[in-house]
Amino acid sequence: MTPPHFNFAATGVGSMPAMDVDATCRFILDQFPEIPFWPQFVKLDPFEDMTLQYSEGLSPIRLRDDGKALCVQTEGMETELALFYEHYLDEDTDAFAIGPDHARGLYTLIDLMEEAPSSNETYVKGQSTGPITFASSVALPDGRSLLHVPDLLDAVVKGISIKLLWQAKMLARTGRRPILFIDEPALSAIGSAFSSMHRQGVVAALKETMDYCRERSNAVMGVHCCANTDWPMVLESGPDILNFDAYGYMDAFLLYPDEILTFVRNGGTIAWGIVPTMEFRPGLTAGSIEERLERGLLKLKEWGLEEDEIRARSMLTPSCGMGGMPPDFADEALRLLSELQRRLAPGPAARNGPPITVTHEEPS
Repeated sequence: MTPPHFNFAATGVGSMPAMDVDATCRFILDQFPEIPFWPQFVKLDPFEDMTLQYSEGLSPIRLRDDGKALCVQTEGMETELALFYEHYLDEDTDAFAIGPDHARGLYTLIDLMEEAPSSNETYVKGQSTGPITFASSVALPDGRSLLHVPDLLDAVVKGISIKLLWQAKMLARTGRRPILFIDEPALSAIGSAFSSMHRQGVVAALKETMDYCRERSNAVMGVHCCANTDWPMVLESGPDILNFDAYGYMDAFLLYPDEILTFVRNGGTIAWGIVPTMEFRPGLTAGSIEERLERGLLKLKEWGLEEDEIRARSMLTPSCGMGGMPPDFADEALRLLSELQRRLAPGPAARNGPPITVTHEEPS
């Protein structure tokens, strides 16, 4: 299949601080008509937390008594795991559905898009907590993270994989091709004193998750990490899109020219997370952010990539989810992202566009 040409098309990461589901989804459709994303309302309901949101159907994982975290129920665990694998092997995606009370933004966005279908736009974006981050957030009663319990880690990988397939089918109802990001903030700990998981275990888990969904749908698969990590490790897992915090970690990412060039030349897309979230401040302009992005774009050109190839293999996003931002800052950041797309790709994105032109407006 021919790799997608994104041409600086913009989309979001996921979480939003808003409380009005319908208004937020309409705002997203207005700002990002080419690649709308479904928002996670983390302040509206604890079930929209990035771990709790994806826990349904992942037996024997349960909500803890305090309702704030997940745990493993060891009593009857073998029976529950047997039923889990039965649903998985039957590809019973409905058994792994995310309910409307866990993902209001998903259902509302789909409803709005079905009410007003577009024949011109081609993508819609969703996301899921990745298997490494999910497993690192759940522990056995003895305190061991599921990252270090091979049988349960395998169940998490397979559970997240089939939940992504369910999501791909849901998003396909809009008539667009799904883009699915695996959100993996826990990758920042791999190789540190805080995690003993080996590199190849991470690569295998991510690869299995993405391959499972790709082999059963036409979804474009991406990995998002909003901290610094072993980027060659992530690229080795085989994403179609790599989304990183380009605002905060541009220099660290660009330390790997050989791996990045191979990724792009093989059809991979870099989703530049160039609009800051936690570092956002009023007064930022599209021009000042564009100037920051230029450092990365020019480095790719210095390495030998052509402008058309850079354009085709580039997307724009915020640096991370926006759930922790003040609502007015989040709205302003998304408007800024939308404006940046228009500056870099006048006319429809996700198509061939004009040469890259970088302005030099002074930062505010």
